[in-house]
Amino acid sequence: MSRKHDLEEIRGKDTRELLYDLAEARKDMFNARLHISESMRPSSIGILRRRIARIMTILRQREITEAAQAEGGE
Repeated sequence: MSRKHDLEEIRGKDTRELLYDLAEARKDMFNARLHISESMRPSSIGILRRRIARIMTILRQREITEAAQAEGGE
């Protein structure tokens, strides 16, 4: 999956879905680290790390936007 497509997919989800995806990605990361010596590719950890970072970035951007709107609305 390309980076652009991944970002569009993440931005298209609501916050609740992103929090769920973040929890799932963290579980997958944990399992990947446990089973790295088995049939898993080491590059999959890097892919998971980037996905987690992208989700966290989008969540933080939304948090900042909501705070700015709340300040401006008062």
